[in-house]
Amino acid sequence: MKGDKIKKIIKVAALIYLASFLIINWNDVSWIFNYKEVSGLVDDFFNPYPSIDAATVDAYFYPNHSQAAAQTIKDVKTSYTDKQNTLEIPKIGISVPIVFSATSDKNSIMKDLNSGVVYYPGSVYPGQTGQIVILGHSAPPGWPKIKHDWVFTDLEKLSPGDTISIDLNNKQYTYIVKQKTIIQRGAEVPADASSLSNNVLTLISCWPPGKDYQRIAVVAELTNN
Repeated sequence: MKGDKIKKIIKVAALIYLASFLIINWNDVSWIFNYKEVSGLVDDFFNPYPSIDAATVDAYFYPNHSQAAAQTIKDVKTSYTDKQNTLEIPKIGISVPIVFSATSDKNSIMKDLNSGVVYYPGSVYPGQTGQIVILGHSAPPGWPKIKHDWVFTDLEKLSPGDTISIDLNNKQYTYIVKQKTIIQRGAEVPADASSLSNNVLTLISCWPPGKDYQRIAVVAELTNN
């Protein structure tokens, strides 16, 4: 009888300890309970994305460049960098590989997102008139930094005037944030009038982080300063 009482006491003590541990360390372990939320992002993450042409693919250094006639912007100022295919956002501490998906197939892009952020097929080159769209995952608080599920979690912290850099082919292109917007899931990426005469970068992720409810879009414009 005493043995049964001891077992019950141990079980109650273990439950109390576990509950206390979860409460105290919730920010570090809450991601475990959000796994289904995050894994569900892929169901509608890409439908639809930008209304730029993703049907044609060429074999250049940027393999998913749009075949549309984009004009090169004159006198674009760049800095030398030894980094290749990298997106940098100093304000939120991001320096992440850019993956150039060769197809807009959802399964292919899902796989590419494990390796970094995705340069959406059909986007123009940096330094050309038109739009660049880059996709990235976000995650709920406490989500571990495995793969690249977390890279765009803090996009909401960006404000007009913040800088974003794209490092390609030993050139660093600097963009200045113009605005951020929340759009409905499944809505098209908002077009920016500046893309008719300048190079516009749009970063997109799910919103709120770790929830597949809406989308956050951060729009930045190439600077010549």
